[in-house]
Amino acid sequence: MSQILVIGGDRLGNIVNLLQDRGFREVHHVTGRKSSQTSVKIPAGTDLILVLTDFVNHNLAKTVKCQAKERELPILFCKRSCAAIEKVLVTPA
Repeated sequence: MSQILVIGGDRLGNIVNLLQDRGFREVHHVTGRKSSQTSVKIPAGTDLILVLTDFVNHNLAKTVKCQAKERELPILFCKRSCAAIEKVLVTPA
């Protein structure tokens, strides 16, 4: 995998390093915290979408979930921590 879209969280910090260590060359990030933000354009070539559930607008999460389903993209949901992200990346859906 080479591209991941992360939805949620103001800053990613060490999460970027974790994702790069797991093989993602490009990490795209949308904060998704504003209540007025209800849509996002999924970049072409995205291999996986990761939604940080504790730092995201619920309407945006729902919209992204529908877009991922339409494009048949895998989507993972977890809290904003390296341990939680590592767990969902390792655990099969």
